[in-house]
Amino acid sequence: MQTHTKQILLSSLFGDHAILQRGIPVPIWGWAPPLSRIQITCGPSVATGISNVDGEFCVRLPAMVAGGPFDLTAEVLETGEQCKSVGILVGEVWLASGQSNMEWTFRMLGEAWEKEVVETPNPEIRMLTVPRNAILGGRGSIQAEWKTLTPPEVLDFSAVATYFARKLHRELGVPVGILNASWGGTQVEAWISRRYLVKNEFFKHRMARIEADLSNPDYWQGMSQFMTKTLPADPGNQGERDGWASPHCEESLWKEVLLPNPWLAFGHNHSGVFWFRKTLRIPSQWIGKPLQLELGAIDKQDITYVNGVQVGATGKGFDEEHWNTPRTYIVPAEAVHSEFLTISVRAYSFIYQGGLIGPAESMRISPTDEVGEFLPLNGTWVYRMEHDLGVVTPPTPPYGPGNANTPAILFDSMLKPLLGFAMRGSIWYQGESNADRANEYASLLRDMIENWRTDWGLGDFPFLIVQLANFRTPSSYESASTWARLREAQLHALQENNTGMAVAIDLGEAADIHPKNKKDVGERLALGALAKTYAREIPYSGPIYHNMVLEANGIRLYFNHASGGLLAKNGNLKTFVIAGKDRVFFPAEALVDGYSVFVSSPQVPHPEAVRYAWADNPEGCNLFNGAGLPASPFRTDNWL
Repeated sequence: MQTHTKQILLSSLFGDHAILQRGIPVPIWGWAPPLSRIQITCGPSVATGISNVDGEFCVRLPAMVAGGPFDLTAEVLETGEQCKSVGILVGEVWLASGQSNMEWTFRMLGEAWEKEVVETPNPEIRMLTVPRNAILGGRGSIQAEWKTLTPPEVLDFSAVATYFARKLHRELGVPVGILNASWGGTQVEAWISRRYLVKNEFFKHRMARIEADLSNPDYWQGMSQFMTKTLPADPGNQGERDGWASPHCEESLWKEVLLPNPWLAFGHNHSGVFWFRKTLRIPSQWIGKPLQLELGAIDKQDITYVNGVQVGATGKGFDEEHWNTPRTYIVPAEAVHSEFLTISVRAYSFIYQGGLIGPAESMRISPTDEVGEFLPLNGTWVYRMEHDLGVVTPPTPPYGPGNANTPAILFDSMLKPLLGFAMRGSIWYQGESNADRANEYASLLRDMIENWRTDWGLGDFPFLIVQLANFRTPSSYESASTWARLREAQLHALQENNTGMAVAIDLGEAADIHPKNKKDVGERLALGALAKTYAREIPYSGPIYHNMVLEANGIRLYFNHASGGLLAKNGNLKTFVIAGKDRVFFPAEALVDGYSVFVSSPQVPHPEAVRYAWADNPEGCNLFNGAGLPASPFRTDNWL
């Protein structure tokens, strides 16, 4: 825990176990009495500055080499008052941001995660996760803690960012820290500052309309009524009144179920309130002792009882932020009065499904004073529905506080408090929520890169992008594919200096917008960092289309990043289509010829254009380079 006096305070970004960037000056900021001399010490490094009239200070430590652990101390020289953070390391720091595929944690992955990562501690990899917040006007600071890659904390680490950090750590041999600012379902414009949005040619008129709405009193009156009109409120805790929390509850009308599982898994495709109960025998030596009850994550809110005594509750109203938060409650000793315990959980979900969603290894009960002794709680429970609230899908809330897709709101709420933190670069995984606006996205993404670089004040720092994975029904070609156009927009961002892209077209899942393979995504991002930022001479990208040459009866394609030559993985090349002046595309024969691909079709004697992997989920696209990295989808034309 960070320690401080009432007179001086460091930003939580510099709390215990923080990782600071090596090799460049490191700003350290916080609050102290106005116009005080402030001395910052980190290991052998010392710097001095003065707080301003509002008591804010920012002192820059000189560039440091990798190492630690150190104490980070801030001292008011006039009075000697100090605050201190411990366990500080110096190494490499990266920002990870985007929507749900970046946010997705090992806990969310369930059993898809790799045991080695989750169960093997690595105290030199650490992550600070920025709390999700969407408020107008911005924030000057956040409350967050650096966590080390140790169980069970690692379950709440971004999986992509963790695999990225692990590969960097293995290759560089220095500590790696991640600032994780991500939020599922968010659009790119939420992560861009207002001053860039109002000058974007695609977005400035929309921004003007939104701001006009936000200044209208009628808009705010309607907004205050929005949630109560569109989402089903909790009808009330009838189950408790009927004795469902009591250990003596009659269970003949209850049904058995295996947990963890959302209630959709046992046939309830609706929102509502469900009760879950489990009775177990505990060791006799536990009787009369306080116990720690761990239930894993519950979607979305809960009230939990043990032997009829309420031991905890999480969430209220239409609060959705706890939908994947692990529940840990203390069972008071007076509730542990016999060798039998009955656990009763009331789970309420007002959007989609809900329930106890685990993972299984996070469901257990143990004495608070015994290390390592526990009983597992996953497995057979009984359940009963209290309220069926029908099929509820999330409404689109009005722009404003609480709506994470309000333009500029996440820049203000989640990025602004980080601005200036010394770091090496950024990784970005987002785009699914903008797939229907690819032309606009191409412009906004490039503006966002410039925006972040300008406001961070670190020059053209590396910016590495994950191109959208394959998703939806497999197809060899879709002329109107929105995801193909969005991938093209991401590809255009590589025209910006010091950018890179991890292609994920082979890693997706048709039925899941959140593919489980986060390891290859994170490690492909790390290849880009190792090559472009750390000067490693390694292949780091799959083939990227460069140019075409018309030949007799066909088109020859040339690529950048054809390291080791081109190859067709698992058979002949697929998903190439070709068209003539009539712009009608036909399936094509595509042949690898060293570092080029020759594409032709007897149906197109005078070809004009080629497209590859042009579909939401291009079926069997298999052009790779010799390093085993997949080619980016592309087209040679610019037809509408």
